[in-house]
Amino acid sequence: MALITRLSRLFEADFHAVLDRIEEPDLQLKQAVREMQFALDQDRQRLKLLRHEAEQLRKAIAETGAGIEGFDEELDICLGANKDDLARDLVRRKLAAERRLQALQQQSASIDSQRDSLAREIDDQTRQLDSMKQKLELLVGDDNPLAGGASGHGDAIRNEEIEIALLREKERRARS
Repeated sequence: MALITRLSRLFEADFHAVLDRIEEPDLQLKQAVREMQFALDQDRQRLKLLRHEAEQLRKAIAETGAGIEGFDEELDICLGANKDDLARDLVRRKLAAERRLQALQQQSASIDSQRDSLAREIDDQTRQLDSMKQKLELLVGDDNPLAGGASGHGDAIRNEEIEIALLREKERRARS
């Protein structure tokens, strides 16, 4: 029984290795990087919209606050002139404006929270994307043995290595 289990595991491992070679991990990694970049771009766009909404709410809060101050001034005039009917109407409008101001402030706080959370997510996603890009560069670089010295960049062979090889060649020629 143990022999059959071992043989099935060996066959399964070989089968997975064949599948891994067929799937071309570098292509899968490239696709994953593209998908991550697309998701990151969408999140950045969403953050931009949240910032715009927050700015619009700040303007609305300022306008509503100015309106409430205007109601206070008008109330002072009405109460000074003993016009209680006009004052009641102003009090109703002031209360509605105060409720609106409170709702706008709650909305603003919620959007600020969402914006901060999304900004942190974007930072994390950016780090993950950079990591994936580095892994992709390593994978693509490892698959191509000519990527270093034969590419014409000269980065693969350092000057120190050239000097050491030159000294060895001189020493070998001097012996013969």
